[in-house]
This record gives sequence, C-alpha cells and structure tokens, in this order.
Amino acid sequence: MMQDERGDHAEPDEREHDAPAPPCPRTPVARTSAVPPGAVPGYPPTIGGDARLLTDAELAASIEHTLVHWDRASDLWLFGYGSLIWNPGLPTVESCRARVMGYHRGLYLWSRVNRGTPELPGLVLALDRGGCCPGIAFRLDGHSAMPHLQVLWRREMSMGSYRPAWLRCMLDDGRDVRALAFVMRREAATYAGRVSDDVMRIVLARASGRYGTTHDYVARTVEALRANGIPDVALEKMLERCSSEGVRPATTAIVRGVTDAHSG
Repeated sequence: MMQDERGDHAEPDEREHDAPAPPCPRTPVARTSAVPPGAVPGYPPTIGGDARLLTDAELAASIEHTLVHWDRASDLWLFGYGSLIWNPGLPTVESCRARVMGYHRGLYLWSRVNRGTPELPGLVLALDRGGCCPGIAFRLDGHSAMPHLQVLWRREMSMGSYRPAWLRCMLDDGRDVRALAFVMRREAATYAGRVSDDVMRIVLARASGRYGTTHDYVARTVEALRANGIPDVALEKMLERCSSEGVRPATTAIVRGVTDAHSG
C-alpha cells in the first residue's frame, strides 16, 4: 500500500507540528537576555533569500507524489516526534509509542514566525539523519484522512523545508508499519544544523513568535515525551544546561499504556 521512504506550524516551514495550543499553566517569564543579539557568533542567523512559500500547485504535486501508492481508503500512520505529540491537530483512531531508525530528533529548523521573528529567530524540531527516534505514531482513518492531510501539508510543507517520507516504524506492541514523517532537508535555507550552547541560550531566553516562545515549545515536548515514557535525555539536558527555567515536572501522559484509541 505504502511506498518506501526512499522517495523534532505564515512561514510554515517552521511548523513542525506546531499549531496553537491551550496556554500552559505556569508563571510568565520575561524574555530578556544579558547577551544582546549579534554578540554571539551564529545568531541571529543569516537565512538565504531563496526561502519562499510553495505555490498551491507545488503543494498539490508534493502531496500527490507522496501519496501515490495510497488507495485513499486504507488507514495510514503518521509519526509524531515534536509538538504533534502534545497537539496533534487532526482526528486519529489510535496512538501508540513507536520508534524510527536512521533518524534522530533535534532543534534544526529556524522559526521566524511561529516561535520567533526575523530579527530573533526561534528553533523547532526536525528529524535529521542518523541514530533512532522514539515518538508517537498516530493511525488515521483512511476514508476521512485526505482533507486532514491537505491541512497538514499546508502546516508542514508550505516552504518545503521538510521532505515527506514513509519510514519504517516499529510500534511499541511489536507491529511494524510504514508511517508518514517529515524529515529535515539539509539544503533548505532554514536548516540550522547543530547550534552552540551560547546561541541556544539566547534562543531560549528571547525567541518568541505567533504561537509562543521556543522555550515553551521545547519544554512542552520534553514534558510530553517524559510523560509518555520515552524521555529525550539529550533534549532535557540541553534545556537544563541552556535555560534558567530548566525542565518542568511531567504532566499527564498523552498515550496511556501501549495504545490508546481516541478521536479529535
């Protein structure tokens, strides 16, 4: 049914599963830093002028190419590794802890609207090659999935920073499925690569956009991963090391046990 892959939310190349979510109950923190922008090499970044919104025709061609082997009826899987875990934004019929091999999660995508500004860009998660990545796999009802996938495409693919791919995904209950995931395109103008701790400290302290701060985005993801029993130790250590706020206590798990059928 699915094609092989070979084929970490308005500038939505940065929309890695990042749509508006209810505010988190926490004390507001002033977004200030003792280090002025530009004082640390690499920040603010120089983002190439070739970044642009894809046309409707380009978006349509992308989704058609990705779904060419899907029969529009069979259920399909979507792999979440960032804020899709705590804010799916689309109806699902099942969710399950899962893992993909050959990729890892990282703050590799500059965000200039949703979690930052052109002057003080934020960072959001993307999958990059190497390692493995635990996350949550969501099963979508095949008969009703297409309109939601089209919305997802506008959210994730509007600037083409991701490469939609069908990845082999091992579910926690032993099932082996193909799941749709959005992988970082290293040639994209908004690819950040690995940034220094000095840059990360400024981003976490200052970057804020339409949907909130980079710090809140990262902290929510850290919480959700830990609450679901799949903590990202590297991401937690980075947050502890680079943020004065550190890591918040875990809240209620989104996926209870191995699987949890739900909708909405």
